[in-house]
Amino acid sequence: MSKFTHLDDSGNPSMVNVRNKKVSHRIAKARSKVILTEEVLEQLVGDDIQTKKGPVFQTAILAGIMGAKKTGELIPLCHPIGMDNCSIEIGLNEANEVIIDCTASVTAKTGVEMEAMMGASIAALTIYDMCKAFSHDIIIKETKLMAKSGGKRDFKREE
Repeated sequence: MSKFTHLDDSGNPSMVNVRNKKVSHRIAKARSKVILTEEVLEQLVGDDIQTKKGPVFQTAILAGIMGAKKTGELIPLCHPIGMDNCSIEIGLNEANEVIIDCTASVTAKTGVEMEAMMGASIAALTIYDMCKAFSHDIIIKETKLMAKSGGKRDFKREE
């Protein structure tokens, strides 16, 4: 049976020691889904929602990238890493749900799935913050890892 990697032999929290891991190029993609009300969707102008605070999706992209860069500061046992790249794409699916995809990459001894999930989550929270003046009935439905590669185990979720 596997054990939790962030606990030492006494059961106390511990950062994973990556000293003996090999440096490799690692990529992770995470997705958050936001459900907006019709009232909010009516504010769509082109491919974005315009509010008094500014363009929602563009602002969420910037916030998500900023959040991904701060992951090691906000999640206690995450290693601080210098990402090679972070990108966020936001759009509506056929059900008018907002789909946020965050892809992060790094060449390092540890992966970037937490950075990708943080980026997608912060972008979703930013959409909520910027749209709550129209409605508080906004749902951040999910955040999930879609894929990761370059570490010990690759992972890919069916979309």
